[in-house]
Amino acid sequence: MTDRTPDLDVDRRTYLRATGVAALGSVGLAGCVGRATGTLATRVTDQPADIGDFESLVVTVEGFWLGPEGAEPESEGSDDGGNETDDGSDDADGNETDGGNETDDGEDAPAGREYFEFDEPQEADLVELQNGETQLIDERELETGEYPYLQLDVSAADGTLTDGGEATVDLPGNAPLKFNEAFEIRENTQTTFTADFAPVLRGNGRYLLRPVPSGIEVEYSETEDSEDSDDSESGDGNTSDA
Repeated sequence: MTDRTPDLDVDRRTYLRATGVAALGSVGLAGCVGRATGTLATRVTDQPADIGDFESLVVTVEGFWLGPEGAEPESEGSDDGGNETDDGSDDADGNETDGGNETDDGEDAPAGREYFEFDEPQEADLVELQNGETQLIDERELETGEYPYLQLDVSAADGTLTDGGEATVDLPGNAPLKFNEAFEIRENTQTTFTADFAPVLRGNGRYLLRPVPSGIEVEYSETEDSEDSDDSESGDGNTSDA
């Protein structure tokens, strides 16, 4: 009779290894599932700059990046800070890359940033978004965390001048627009991030779309879920802000 004991031992060891891996996987999943969420509402607006030259200026936004969670915000004076104003310098091919407001092309992007693509590209006419007017382009639930910047994926900017002519509007370095303003996603809270940018006339007659640091706004407001929880636990509906 053939002795099958060695095979049984092998099968037993294989079984134990398999169940051990499964148990580790369950622990990892349990850690992810338990993380709290909050809401991020992304809005856009326009500062005056040279918008008065336009009958319409429609920008198309495909999505956005969030800076690496927990990273330190970049200073406004850094080379890729994205928050300085345009100095009006021009370039032979119209692809200006100086001044600090352009963003990287993805090749040197900081590790850990995450991209969120919209279900459909969103269009906003900056001419209609002046004097404090804003437009909501996205709202979604995200895991809680702290982020150093938000970067818009703007794929096009189509402008018509007040005299009826077409305007050439360049994107900074042919890359998305980066807004260096640290913000948080908080549990049961809506974070509203308003990205402010405007066209600036350059020396060669072309326009450049630039971020406006002074116009970036981040606001926090408790969501209905949080208010319902407060009512049930404390008997009142008081909310707290940033």
